[in-house]
Amino acid sequence: MITFHSHSGIYTLIARQIIEVGIDEAWEFFSSPANLRLITPPEMGFVITSPAPSATAYHGQIISYKLHPVGKIKTNWVTEITHVSGKKFFVDEQRKGPYRMWHHEHHFKDLNGRVEMTDRVTYRLPFGVLGKLVHDIFIKQKLREIFVYRKMKIEEIFKS
Repeated sequence: MITFHSHSGIYTLIARQIIEVGIDEAWEFFSSPANLRLITPPEMGFVITSPAPSATAYHGQIISYKLHPVGKIKTNWVTEITHVSGKKFFVDEQRKGPYRMWHHEHHFKDLNGRVEMTDRVTYRLPFGVLGKLVHDIFIKQKLREIFVYRKMKIEEIFKS
């Protein structure tokens, strides 16, 4: 399930998914920055450009990427892991990129052999009213497509 909320130019996307895997395996996969490429639509051309990230996200970790969010337009993106609580959650925040603000919380809830994963992305766009128009016409739908793709790939990766 994917929902969007907005208030005063700040948008929030919430995506929830039940994964048929234990918490240890889920945490190992999702806390590894290298696996982000596996759940990002291939047409986005996602590539990590910083030195090989560690196997597990850690507080203060800086990760840089290149991607094509729209067509062949390349974007550089730098995020920092700002919070980590093992097997519970981690947070990445944009330090450089296309958004005025990007705060992505990744939450994991152990359901006795399954995991409820919740992504909560709070973001703000540049360009005021023009940014709102672009969000309503394009960005909201693009983010929905990315998270629908992620859900499908996660189901495929962790199929029973």
